[in-house]
Amino acid sequence: MVNESTPRSRLGVYGISVASELSGIDPQTLRLYEQRGLLTPARTEGGTRRYSDDDLAILQRVVELVGAGVNLAGVARILSLEADNLRLESENADLRAGREATSPRQQVR
Repeated sequence: MVNESTPRSRLGVYGISVASELSGIDPQTLRLYEQRGLLTPARTEGGTRRYSDDDLAILQRVVELVGAGVNLAGVARILSLEADNLRLESENADLRAGREATSPRQQVR
């Protein structure tokens, strides 16, 4: 599962050739993964793809899942469910923190 990202990790800084080298995935496959909706790299004004650290983490997860025999449709579904789970865990943590901040503290006797 991809961990929560930071603003810096979402910055698209790697061109497709660098992302290919870092991930071990050829550029055509990176384009296919984008076409299938597995990741969405940032684009420059001229349309050049820029991959982020978060994109590279997603690619690592895709490689793991494909290596385990999951097809690309299954990979897409798993990534979606993992993202939903991460979002819900974050919302739950926020709700717990809000509840603890607003509930009166019990006094120790």
